[in-house]
Amino acid sequence: MTVTSKHIPAPDLLRVRRALISVSDKTGLIDFATRLHEYGVELISTGGTAKALAEAGLPVKDVSEVTGFPEIMDGRVKTLHPAIHGGILAIRDDPEHQAAMKKHGIVGIDLVAVNLYPFEETRLSGADNETIVENIDIGGPAMIRAAAKNHAYVTVVTDADDYNLVLAELDKNEGSLKLSFRRMLAARAFARTASYDAAISNWFAEALEIDTPKWRAIGGELETIMRYGENPHQKAGFYLTGEKRFGVSTAQVLQGKQLSYNNINDTDAAFETVAEFDPEKTAAVAIIKHANPCGVAKGKTLKEAYLKALACDSVSAFGGIIALNRPLDEDCATEITKIFTEVIIAPDATETAREIIARKKNLRLLITGGLPDPRAPGLTMRTVSGGMLVQTRDNGVIDDLDLKVVTKRQPTEAEMRDLKFAFQVAKHVKSNAIVYVKDNATVGIGAGQMSRVDSARIAAHKALDAAKIAGISEPLTKGSVVASDAFFPFADGLLSAVEAGATAVIQPGGSIRDDEVIAAADENNIAMVFTGMRHFRH
Repeated sequence: MTVTSKHIPAPDLLRVRRALISVSDKTGLIDFATRLHEYGVELISTGGTAKALAEAGLPVKDVSEVTGFPEIMDGRVKTLHPAIHGGILAIRDDPEHQAAMKKHGIVGIDLVAVNLYPFEETRLSGADNETIVENIDIGGPAMIRAAAKNHAYVTVVTDADDYNLVLAELDKNEGSLKLSFRRMLAARAFARTASYDAAISNWFAEALEIDTPKWRAIGGELETIMRYGENPHQKAGFYLTGEKRFGVSTAQVLQGKQLSYNNINDTDAAFETVAEFDPEKTAAVAIIKHANPCGVAKGKTLKEAYLKALACDSVSAFGGIIALNRPLDEDCATEITKIFTEVIIAPDATETAREIIARKKNLRLLITGGLPDPRAPGLTMRTVSGGMLVQTRDNGVIDDLDLKVVTKRQPTEAEMRDLKFAFQVAKHVKSNAIVYVKDNATVGIGAGQMSRVDSARIAAHKALDAAKIAGISEPLTKGSVVASDAFFPFADGLLSAVEAGATAVIQPGGSIRDDEVIAAADENNIAMVFTGMRHFRH
């Protein structure tokens, strides 16, 4: 059924005479309520909010006095009453609404300041199911939506950060608020309840292990308005979804200008790559350019890992993003500052390292507080025309896979070590991905090509260029191993790797021509390992 409007024009300026305040987050509450009181606004409130206002010496009327009904069921039922919702939803210039208000003793409410039970925080805290459910707010969203719908007559405030904005408008308009302002806050209110409900619905889907729920809602809170998107003519913002995962969203930016859209995208790719490597076992560094690794390496120290990663493609590394799996130290910081770098991201940094980086004013240093867990579940999303693709995060880890040697020759211990490393990196390279590795460092990376053969050739060509820069007469890929993110559909991709000097290969397997590829490996005395898991990354 479609509800039609009576087309009563909304007034532009409305004086605020009566406000309902019910907040979980009491930040700035007393100052805000005090200023409202100074404007002669009558204060109505509930539970803990009413108590806080009274203790501050402010005159406040409890909701129970307005409804004539006590709070019941542990406070679950208190504002869900006609005296409250009638006061919020009434169209003040409608004679029928005026008559109903008079008949039932309903007084209009001009401002609703409500922020919600901390569901998102409770969920992330590891609380039990009962506690999480109790932090699903019902009355709050109902009041917010009612006030937002009736923004022609009511102002709705859902965020303590907006208190000063409201007060400034009241000052400007001598105790009144404009329709355009009320409409703007209404839009924010609907977005807030939508995001809140998205968090609840996604929690239920996760708890019930429903990977593809009938309705998928995605919500987030604006963290930063970007200068622009991927290109200067595009608008963009960085939103926090509330996922408990170390990375750009948890990072403290210690210095430098604002991160750009591309900076954030690339930095996330870098940190997710380096998180594959356990910091308790090895130092690891990833250098990223345009969301693709241009060098990844392990070492006994961060400095060693960085120099090995840099040697893979020192040209592309210029102006890149560097991610570390351990706290940045003095030696590594000194090396990094020798070339132009956009961003460094690490779990932490020593004081000396911070001082070294601080000398480069445009170099951003991000401290995250930890590493993301590569095995942790989660969601990834991308939009398409008229829709949205949502999938679980690629949390496959090679140490959890049943690796199968399919060739006559077994890989040596050193080859197997490098094969595993290469496959870990290939997971984070855009498809079609080919990664050559030697001695725990990438020596050639081919990414994002339409043909896997082209990726293999590009990686070998870049390895040859890197060798020339290093003053080495033969390509770095000679004696290396190679990883492919998906199966070789034909033997030509494998033969390109053999031509580049690779001695062992790791790939998912699963092609109808696997036997042909295995035969080509045997013919060339190449060891080959199947993982049974592919890592397409588009």
